[in-house]
Amino acid sequence: MTHVMNTKHVGILAHSADGAALCYLEMVRYSARYLGPHHHTEITLSILPMGPALPSYGRGDLSVALGLLQQSAARLYAADCDFFVCPDNTAHIALEHAEKALLLPGLHIAEVVAQRAQSDGRRRVALLGTRWTMEGPTYAAAFARHGMEFRIPSVSDRAIVDAIIFDELCQGIISDGACREYARVIEAMQSEGCDVVALSCTEIPLLVTSRTSPLPILDSTRLLAHAAVDVAIGQEPLPIWRGGLITDA
Repeated sequence: MTHVMNTKHVGILAHSADGAALCYLEMVRYSARYLGPHHHTEITLSILPMGPALPSYGRGDLSVALGLLQQSAARLYAADCDFFVCPDNTAHIALEHAEKALLLPGLHIAEVVAQRAQSDGRRRVALLGTRWTMEGPTYAAAFARHGMEFRIPSVSDRAIVDAIIFDELCQGIISDGACREYARVIEAMQSEGCDVVALSCTEIPLLVTSRTSPLPILDSTRLLAHAAVDVAIGQEPLPIWRGGLITDA
């Protein structure tokens, strides 16, 4: 291993705690592959409680969620971060509604996932996440930009997937029953011709792994962490997205 100096300072714009913690740890571990043991790019994490934002997603009024995210982005900017990642898929629905550019550029998690699906030659993606992520516009637009088909679970299965995220995974609860339910949902989507599953809630990889999933996985949390490190060590350019809709791939 060789040590790489002058790496970029990564800001983690956190929204849900468990996914943000997993992303942070994965960035540290992945950095060591390039920088050597006990070395990693500088990382600053800012998180405000997610609770006040959740009702706004259900109402379709994203101003509260966006306001919280903008506050954290300002703190990361004040900490001299060079760019940010937001390890929360649902939060990107709010970030895409930003009319004023964020103070920092950031990687868009749905773009990272869609790019990997495309580069892996996938044809049809099974999308799992909160009901807002599964039913919302963010991933539909990202997959369309990359020429990907996708499917979401049935209405009843979407409710199960969503409930397990908020009632268990976001509370630090990992249960065998939840693992079996997710495997069942993924298997049903495999029967619809899906050839990969996007774990597009950053807590889902705490429950579903490549060993327990009937389909190959796109782990949005770790893919985002790896993409951040690639930028930080200079293997990829700084992102240019500063919130708002992405108009091209």
